[in-house]
Amino acid sequence: MTGDFRFGVNMVVPDSRAAWVEKCRKVEDLGYDVLSAADHLGMAPPFPALVLAGEVTSRVKLNTFVLNAPFYNPVLLAREVTGTDQFTDGRLELGLGAGYVKEEFEAAGLPFPSARERVDHLERTITELKRLYADPEHKPTPTRPEGPPLLLGGRGDRVLTLAAEHADIIGFTGTTKTPDGAPLAAATPEEIDERVAFVRAKLGDREAHVEFNLLCQFVKVTNDRAAGLAEVELIVEGRLDAEALSELPVVLVGTPAQIADQLRGHRERFGFSYFTILEPFLDEFAPVLEHLR
Repeated sequence: MTGDFRFGVNMVVPDSRAAWVEKCRKVEDLGYDVLSAADHLGMAPPFPALVLAGEVTSRVKLNTFVLNAPFYNPVLLAREVTGTDQFTDGRLELGLGAGYVKEEFEAAGLPFPSARERVDHLERTITELKRLYADPEHKPTPTRPEGPPLLLGGRGDRVLTLAAEHADIIGFTGTTKTPDGAPLAAATPEEIDERVAFVRAKLGDREAHVEFNLLCQFVKVTNDRAAGLAEVELIVEGRLDAEALSELPVVLVGTPAQIADQLRGHRERFGFSYFTILEPFLDEFAPVLEHLR
């Protein structure tokens, strides 16, 4: 895997312009490497949010984490991507996924395609974006001939196979297999081991050039790890006990030093060097950044 750690924040709370600007500046000031905009109904529109973030920051990368590809016509998406890439001076990282929230399709008045159909659309989207990036007649022109770095996120065999073929960054969800359209559930370390091994077998010589990302669902910085895990147990409403939670890579609980050790362990075991945390934990995780750097 590439380089040192990178840390991103996935912004999920829509807000006024002034509040959004303040939060974006805080992400950069606290030392995060990537500012991401989620793509769910009820959240900020990803591309305008990232353009505004680019105007009020100077260093952080700007990421869609991740776009629900079946919501987008690939040709129209190419315009949004290359335009945002230009307006942010090449800081854009494009995150794509196949979509999974059935209720959002229903709310948008769209049929909920099968998992196979959604991944088919994701594959067409990747192919079309690459074609348009390379087309000298396509406007806006991407800042790099190959287009912005591509993150593909998911857990199924086909999505991860596409990621191994095309992605610069592979986003592991840290979730277990559930019925299509059902709520997500956390994967065990052994399940993540299996998914990472699956990807590595597909990557071949590309492995040295591809970054592995993990979305972390819970962060609790505390001097009492047992009490922190018990608090997270309440949040998940008893679906997992504290002992089980302590083993989950997507749950980070303890002192900054303990969490830093967890992250080093995840890098050693799974190859994760790029971690994304959710906006509600933006301030909570900051002492871990200080400890690591």
